[in-house]
Amino acid sequence: MSTAVSILTIVHVLLSLVGIGSGFIVIRGLIGSQKLESWTFVFLATTVATSVTAFMFPFGGITPGIILAIISLVALAITIAARYKFHLVGGWRAAYVITAVLAQYLNVFVLIAQSFQKIPPLRALAPTQSEPPFAIAQLVALIAFVVLGALSTLRFRPQPLQAA
Repeated sequence: MSTAVSILTIVHVLLSLVGIGSGFIVIRGLIGSQKLESWTFVFLATTVATSVTAFMFPFGGITPGIILAIISLVALAITIAARYKFHLVGGWRAAYVITAVLAQYLNVFVLIAQSFQKIPPLRALAPTQSEPPFAIAQLVALIAFVVLGALSTLRFRPQPLQAA
């Protein structure tokens, strides 16, 4: 692996981990009906950067990672527009919550897949990622995010901005 690819990999992984950590804080805020402006910015910026850096790796055609990066960027575009352009008014509140949680789920989906590829004990359990341990891990994550998404959508009712 070249030095440039090694550096890109480290940057990509660090962005991903910051995005995942901040994403869980943002989801906790959504469930508590809090906007958490700074954490939301960190989550959105690092998750966009993670998806963009996925396109910088050498590849020969469309890969599952590229498809997930495209889906994530579309979800993030809706999230950002709903939050910063449409200010969570009307249906944009639900669009914001659903796409933010979807972007976080995609981050975790990739984390699980990469963990089963790179961590030897997990790779031994599911060397082709078609074995039950991998499927169970992904299914548990999916169920958890459906629950988190439903709770977030039902509970996120941000306070309107106060007039100055």
